[in-house]
Amino acid sequence: MIAFTLHEFAHAYVAYKFGDDTAARQGRLTLNPLKHLDPVGTILIFIAGFGWARPVPVNRFFFKNPRLAGVLVSIAGPLSNLLLVVVALFIWYGLLAMGLGPSLPEGAVGFINVFVGLNAVLFVFNLLPFPPLDGYRIIEDLAPNDLRAKLTQYENYGIVIFLILVITPLDQYTITPLFNTVVPFVIEAVRDVFLFLFLR
Repeated sequence: MIAFTLHEFAHAYVAYKFGDDTAARQGRLTLNPLKHLDPVGTILIFIAGFGWARPVPVNRFFFKNPRLAGVLVSIAGPLSNLLLVVVALFIWYGLLAMGLGPSLPEGAVGFINVFVGLNAVLFVFNLLPFPPLDGYRIIEDLAPNDLRAKLTQYENYGIVIFLILVITPLDQYTITPLFNTVVPFVIEAVRDVFLFLFLR
């Protein structure tokens, strides 16, 4: 709930700051999870281990600089998940540095590990260059107009390819190795910073 809510709120907030109030008018400029969670996507998290939130509507017509604003709106979601990783590890290592680790409630370590791991996965996953993920939208906004037209033309094929890579055994040779490498790298990079700051 926290990861999905902040992710979608970040999209809505940055879009609003650049002049697009579409999401705000639909009640999406809020940290209320009920405004962002998709019923089916939420249920699947518990059943299948993956899910999704309701995409925030963005109308680039309202942006003065559509390319720049589009990139920043798209990257805001994944960066919000990275921010949650940073905040969670900051709190955790701050508590350890103050000697409060042993007094924490049972299950706190497990919660932090799951929270950090989930947000790191969402950060990396949403930056993949496949539609409808944020990484694809970033590439789309950075691409020249002629290339962008071609990307739009083949977008539906990109979605199919992405689904094949994710839900078939091919994921063992594509998505899974990427996650097994990049996600731990992200977590370790942030962890090393706080180990240096708090526990050196």
